[in-house]
Amino acid sequence: MSTTVYEIFCKSAKEFPANAFLCTPDYAGGGDNFVELSYKDMLARVDTAAAAYRAAGYGPKHRVAVLLENRPEFLVHFYALNSLGAGLVPLNPDYRAAELEYVLGHSGATLVVALDKYKPLIDPASAKLGSVSTWYPESGDAMPAAKASSAADASPLSDECALLYTSGTTGQPKGCVLSNRYFVRMAEVYLGEGGLCDVRRGVERLITPLPLFHMNALCASAMAMLVSGGCIIQLDRFHPRRWWKDVAASGATIVHYLGVMPAILLSLPPDPLDRAHKLRFGFGANADPRQITTFEERYGFPLIESWAMSETGGGACITASREPRHLGTRCIGTPGQWMELRLVDENDQDVPEGEPGELLVRRSGPDPRDGFFSCYLKDPAATDTAWSGGWFHTGDVARRGPDGQMHFVDRRKNIIRRSGENIAALEVESVLQSHPEVDQVAIVAVPDPVRDEEVFACIVARNSGSRTEAVARSIQAHCLERLAYFKAPGYVSFVETLPRTSTNKLQKGEAAKLGIELLKGGSCFDLRDGKKRQAP
Repeated sequence: MSTTVYEIFCKSAKEFPANAFLCTPDYAGGGDNFVELSYKDMLARVDTAAAAYRAAGYGPKHRVAVLLENRPEFLVHFYALNSLGAGLVPLNPDYRAAELEYVLGHSGATLVVALDKYKPLIDPASAKLGSVSTWYPESGDAMPAAKASSAADASPLSDECALLYTSGTTGQPKGCVLSNRYFVRMAEVYLGEGGLCDVRRGVERLITPLPLFHMNALCASAMAMLVSGGCIIQLDRFHPRRWWKDVAASGATIVHYLGVMPAILLSLPPDPLDRAHKLRFGFGANADPRQITTFEERYGFPLIESWAMSETGGGACITASREPRHLGTRCIGTPGQWMELRLVDENDQDVPEGEPGELLVRRSGPDPRDGFFSCYLKDPAATDTAWSGGWFHTGDVARRGPDGQMHFVDRRKNIIRRSGENIAALEVESVLQSHPEVDQVAIVAVPDPVRDEEVFACIVARNSGSRTEAVARSIQAHCLERLAYFKAPGYVSFVETLPRTSTNKLQKGEAAKLGIELLKGGSCFDLRDGKKRQAP
């Protein structure tokens, strides 16, 4: 297989020039219809963009950040930059100013390419950093010439393909450096899975509403179709009430989902469009196991649950693509022979058979890191810790069933998983701690029937008179101004004290139990109605 994403694209464009590569809503026409780009036409756009970047001086020493939402331009710029050996830094449209400034500064990006509406957010960050140029193609402006690389050694990025930021337990997001090999390996694993996930070359049309700034859409979805000559149907986001209309109109044969989607679709009233589709299977993670059978009976196709992380990619991916899938449990399938795993206790000792333990993974063969992320940018200590003892420590707890199939149990890391977004509790705590009415705070996860988990804030107020809904909402607003909306607390509860050790360290396990007890007892303010996307 070719060695870069761009080379793979060129190969598929030669084999399937007339095939549709990308199908998207017609944004210019209001989004009610779909427009398509063939492999041949997409390659022409990519090469035109690459020529412009090359003329402006961009190449292997540069990272370029993009804030283009789920639009065709995103992939055009990605593949163009990849052809030049430059790195892509996808930006989350829900970032607030502080988050954006951190990612741009930490990544060393020399250029931001964005939609016009993000100017009020990007320009101040760019001016403050001084090292980042901005380009808004919608305005018709010329691409700014490349500045000298901000990387410390100003050396080429080697095989770097993209730099994705994922929440970590230390508060600030970690930059996962992803190589071309990472993307290629993901395609190899996906297309080699078979079973209920069999992919037909030159035939499939994969619909996804998931964001291109996450590895699922950018890597798993796009690479599977790119390598097999299929079509990516990239929606702007998940629209429940028009979902089945879009699925039917686009001719989708595969759907990628996150757990929140099946739950929402099942809540809709029956509709003739429920089965007016060509879907062969759904591929995703974290669907409520109690609802999978009901979903499959209603909509007529299987939901294939899989496990992977941004860090593991195709280096370690487990998929329940064959029967028995043990519906009703969180079965994630049998590990492939190309990977190895262990289940260990807190001392990295193997747990007894059938007992839950932290999942450690690596690639079989001479290179245990083949297909994994390359490193955490500028954080070799975190990279070494994650690979302690030669195994990647996932922070996820799983158990092995009697038949060898793996079952996901829980997350050991201090991460909240809400509607597919990873939220670092420490990041939210640090923001809330700056609110004048907050003395102490503990952010924990509580169950949510639709979004998997919700952010719950246990707060010790500075003044007893501050324990009101008005203050709780001001605390939420404080967070909304500084972080992406999904990170803000959906619940706030004022407590007298937080559980701590004799050395005054917060007992996270006890705090998590406290949050659940407060929610069940109704001793909190429900602020979920305030968690809405903010204007740029």
